[in-house]
Amino acid sequence: MLLTPEIISILTLDFVFFVFGTIAFFISLKIYLKWDLNATNQRQYQLEKQSHLVATIIKYIFILKLPMFLFFAFTADKLSNVIPGAMCAAGVVGSVSFSSSMFFFKILNLYIFGFWLVLNSYDLKREDLPYTKYKFLLYCVGFVSLVIEIFYEISFFTSLDPTRIVSCCSTIFSASTPILSFMFQTNKIYFAYAFYAVLLLIIVFYMTKRYTAYLFLNIAYLIVSIVSLIIFFGPYIYQLPTHHCPFCVLKKDYDYIGYILYATLYIGTFYGISGAIMSIIKQQKQTKYYNISLASNIIYALIVSSYVITYFLRNGVWL
Repeated sequence: MLLTPEIISILTLDFVFFVFGTIAFFISLKIYLKWDLNATNQRQYQLEKQSHLVATIIKYIFILKLPMFLFFAFTADKLSNVIPGAMCAAGVVGSVSFSSSMFFFKILNLYIFGFWLVLNSYDLKREDLPYTKYKFLLYCVGFVSLVIEIFYEISFFTSLDPTRIVSCCSTIFSASTPILSFMFQTNKIYFAYAFYAVLLLIIVFYMTKRYTAYLFLNIAYLIVSIVSLIIFFGPYIYQLPTHHCPFCVLKKDYDYIGYILYATLYIGTFYGISGAIMSIIKQQKQTKYYNISLASNIIYALIVSSYVITYFLRNGVWL
């Protein structure tokens, strides 16, 4: 197992998340089972005080997890210097078989914990605290997902072998990879069409206030944005038709543009999904959330599109 300052920091925070998350889990479970706002006994009073403790724990877990997601990518990229064959974070991450599952839970937890804070804020605005039991049930689900992520992350670092040669990103994100082969065999312009089509539908349903459609379209936008970045937009950022890595955009060579791209994509889809869910629950459009979502999604589209346009204006051809 490799032990660097970055890995030690991540594992230390994983331990902190697990300890305090476990405390919050048992309290949340107790609140969900025994919460009764109409009761005036000592138990209800204690539950109300404990609910504030849990909210504080969850808030700080989320605040730390946001930068830690990017710090994990930074750490993996730095490890590429000691893992033979790896040229960036993709080679390091791709050296383990469960990397896709690990990133799925990493991303899922950002949305779960973020939405918990949204639900909590709406709950505290009402005297009758209508969402209390639901938000603590949501945390119980989120805690299970968090434990799975921590398990994957520990397994990932313990599985790294500095003596074993791994594949570089050019090999991982190519037609030779079974999972991605069908994508690379498809005309890549179709992925661009899908990307802009989903964005157009988001704008349409933003204007028509179709909450359920807006929810699923933001989920689709997240997926199609990542796929189109790998297949279509990435080569324009790298100015190389064979370079499709979604990690190299985080490097200094490309002005760290990946951090801006992934941040705007997360903000846009998170506010879109959260706003749509709260609109469905309250049957009222959450204008602030929708505005932030639409603006961020459009900014993401403008940034990736600018690389395509700039490349064509400079070279007179498409990749």
